[in-house]
Amino acid sequence: MEITINYDNESFYNEELEKLIHTVLTKGAELQHVPADAEISVLICDAKLIHELNRQYRHIDAPTDVLSFALNEGEEEELPEEEKALGDIVINVDRAVEQAKEYGHSTEREMAYLAVHGFLHILGYDHYDPEEKKAMRKAEEEILGACGLQRVITENRVEND
Repeated sequence: MEITINYDNESFYNEELEKLIHTVLTKGAELQHVPADAEISVLICDAKLIHELNRQYRHIDAPTDVLSFALNEGEEEELPEEEKALGDIVINVDRAVEQAKEYGHSTEREMAYLAVHGFLHILGYDHYDPEEKKAMRKAEEEILGACGLQRVITENRVEND
């Protein structure tokens, strides 16, 4: 899968973090049987920009930790043969730092979790009812575990995404 990572502010760039995001999304694509020629983009930004995007696209006037924009949202499950781009993930580095402290793990670990969480939303996973939430958490844990990143807390995460 082709993964493009952009930064709202170049000061957010971290080579190790970028490698980790590539690793977890590549493993996620493999485990979720995403075609090898699929494309996804990730934007690393601050709370201000994600707040604006959340207000504009979700009509929620607050920052969040991650946003996902599936390009085929509301369409059929199977991607058309010519459709390669899956969507965009936007990760709030400010919130990731806060949540990493709250959950007692590294910011990099939290950013990897948020990338996987956003990726699964693009693939159609959700967490608004108990069964969907259970399936999404299982997929998150499978991907992160396959990358050597165990979840510290599973049920007490902030559910504002």
